[in-house]
Amino acid sequence: MNSRRWALGGDLGVARVGYGAMKLTGWPRGERPDRDAAVAILRRAVELGVNHIDTSNYYARDGVSANELIRTALHPYPDDLVIVTKVGALVEGPDLALPATEQRGLTPDGLRRGVEANLKSLGLDQLDVVNLRMGDRGHADAPLEPPLKTLLTMREEGLIRHIGISNVTFEQFTQARTLAPISCVQNAYNIARRDDDALVDACAAADIAYVPFFPVGGFQPLTASRLEVVAARHGVTVPQVALAWLLARSANILLIPGTGSLTHLEENIAAGGLQLNTEDLAALG
Repeated sequence: MNSRRWALGGDLGVARVGYGAMKLTGWPRGERPDRDAAVAILRRAVELGVNHIDTSNYYARDGVSANELIRTALHPYPDDLVIVTKVGALVEGPDLALPATEQRGLTPDGLRRGVEANLKSLGLDQLDVVNLRMGDRGHADAPLEPPLKTLLTMREEGLIRHIGISNVTFEQFTQARTLAPISCVQNAYNIARRDDDALVDACAAADIAYVPFFPVGGFQPLTASRLEVVAARHGVTVPQVALAWLLARSANILLIPGTGSLTHLEENIAAGGLQLNTEDLAALG
């Protein structure tokens, strides 16, 4: 797989191709693998060199929890495994039926509840990285400073090692850096959705990881003809080209493609070794 690595938070060495656990649960919608298959996928990912797994206590549906699957498959965890979680504006349980103004995800109590739930379900005493998720479910204008200060308090308590931010604007990124050391930004970005170009570059200049969610289009798979041409040239799949493009885009981009298929997992990891040439990159625009 791709031998290129990144020091997440400055001290957590990770391979640039990781794994996102959301699809193991079918949350918020979609199919999911059975339990045995999910456990096998997680173990295979680690066998292939993945040591960066993205998850959250939010990722649970019909009694299937991503964190519980990770703990079952991998605990006791390899020494170099970095598990990244998130808390914040996403909501769960009773909060789902509440108006946005009454939801607790971004309150001090809600954030602490989220961190503690992640710790408990993963079987950890400290979370490697916690992303503060902003902007969901009517919270587009929620202030950044109060929830970020709450996470800083928990960092001082030793519950969190590093803090990241997710689903943020360039302006929020700039503000966040005045309030806390930021280890990563997790936003929607892919070859067809490049609104964050300036933010990717700003993160790179500051040695901050940029972690795109929906790296191959999310719920709308990328099918552009230019991707198909490059994929045919290399004898690979369109998603593999989309992932390789992201790796070529900037050295601070870390990938967390999710899948419920062992075959797709192996293809995603193999994309780390796909070298796009000048002709490919020109064709992809």
